[in-house]
Amino acid sequence: MKLYKILTGLSLSVALIACKKGWLNENPPNLIVADNLYVNYDGFQNGLNGLYYEVRRSRSGIDQTDATNDIAFEMNVIGTDNGYGNYASNKELVFNNWGAQLNPSVTYINQHWSYLYETINAANTIIDRATASDNLTDAQKNSILAEARCIRAWAYRHLTCLYGDVPLQLHESGGDNIRTDYDRAPVAQVRAQMKADWLFAEQYLPETDANNGKLIKGVAQHYLAETYLAEGKPDSAKIWATKVTTNANYKLVTERYGVNATKPGTPFTDLFLDGNSNRSEGNTEALWVLQSQENVTGGTGNVILRRYWVNRYYSYVLKGTDGKSVNPFAVSADFGGRGIGRLAPTKWALSIYDTTDDRGSDFAWRFSYPINAQVPKGYTSGQVIELNRTATEKINNPDWPSTRKWDYTSPTDINGNVNFNDVIYLRSADTYLLLAEADFKLGDITGALNAINALRSRAHAQPATASDITLDYILDERSRELFTEEDRRYTLLRTGTWLTRTKAHNALAGAFITDRDQLMPIPQDVIDANLTKVFPQNPGY
Repeated sequence: MKLYKILTGLSLSVALIACKKGWLNENPPNLIVADNLYVNYDGFQNGLNGLYYEVRRSRSGIDQTDATNDIAFEMNVIGTDNGYGNYASNKELVFNNWGAQLNPSVTYINQHWSYLYETINAANTIIDRATASDNLTDAQKNSILAEARCIRAWAYRHLTCLYGDVPLQLHESGGDNIRTDYDRAPVAQVRAQMKADWLFAEQYLPETDANNGKLIKGVAQHYLAETYLAEGKPDSAKIWATKVTTNANYKLVTERYGVNATKPGTPFTDLFLDGNSNRSEGNTEALWVLQSQENVTGGTGNVILRRYWVNRYYSYVLKGTDGKSVNPFAVSADFGGRGIGRLAPTKWALSIYDTTDDRGSDFAWRFSYPINAQVPKGYTSGQVIELNRTATEKINNPDWPSTRKWDYTSPTDINGNVNFNDVIYLRSADTYLLLAEADFKLGDITGALNAINALRSRAHAQPATASDITLDYILDERSRELFTEEDRRYTLLRTGTWLTRTKAHNALAGAFITDRDQLMPIPQDVIDANLTKVFPQNPGY
């Protein structure tokens, strides 16, 4: 059984809580705390299990008391040019309406800050204790440090993109070093540490790993490329992106493979099928795959995906020739299971595909459903009903397409809230698009064209030409390839286009966003807890 699918609540609590040294003087052997966990290689592996769990939370519930509803990083995929809140709870309304609804007292914002620093503290605990350990070989120590430092940098990536300047904590926090005088470190200083962490990880992570879900070298290389682009250093970004795109271990999947290879489909959509996501299953472009498992102690699911992106097709109403309206679609595993459709593509996001592009095809999107429930007068069972994909986006709309990337439901519980399939978190196709961006900024249009056409060729889209290559075209291509996968907000902020593109392409959020909204507010709880030093708020809040 996969190591990353075995995580007891006990080992998790140890990994996530940095205990004060000497907290339990008696140190009873039957109680696992950091002091008696991190004493050998196996203990550190259990701690890393907890750290990987923290990463998995980015695709599940940020509030663990309601893990099927409070999804993480919603602001990264809606309130952008290609995503909006459809069935909108209070959280989705914040990123549809902005304004006064986004403020320092929003619980959801505070949860993200706490979650990311919890992850950092868990990583720091492992880093400090592995560095000081005399019970590890040099190879074991470097391997442990590489994974923990890679994830620490990953958490700081989110913090800097969301909040800007943030406290830079590099050591374990516990009862004997609690502070009330934190400073906000400049983004440049935090990024310097992120790069140092990823450079270390890149040196000591393996190119591939037999354990699905384990970090590999390509992850660190990808994030180094992205960070150098954010710093305005496309020459350095190209170096790191090229390490991924020229590595045969990370090659794009260009042929049908895996569980449905003999059935109708496409190489692109094969990537997301249950049983195809992992490298061990043939997915060579997968750089990082989050592991889930049902009915295993500590096993976790991925709530944000099918539940939030599959629309409420079962609420669709169809009127018969007798004037009576019925619900023609019932929840079905064939339809991806029971979604709640809180997140949806904008009209623009649906409109940017060539007619031949597999990524915009019926294999990639739910553009229609066959009647499988009540049959209105004048229709027949199994008759295919097309959804409206050309209207302006609006809320509470079941007559709207949804992505099929995350179609999955447990065959034993098609109405279930949680998915238990392994899902791609990062793949080399993303790195190709970072390379295209770096080449474009370096004036190497041919290089950018080659990187983009590698993806368009795989998708059977019309090849791009040199005259197509602009920053907007690259961002369009990122949406075509990476819709729902990338942190779209970060991409647009990095390229200085979030305001203009969201205003142009999001009929709901575009009317309300302002310069202020390029950063989230610092949670009021954080400001209030910094008792002995003023903790500055972001402008406009």
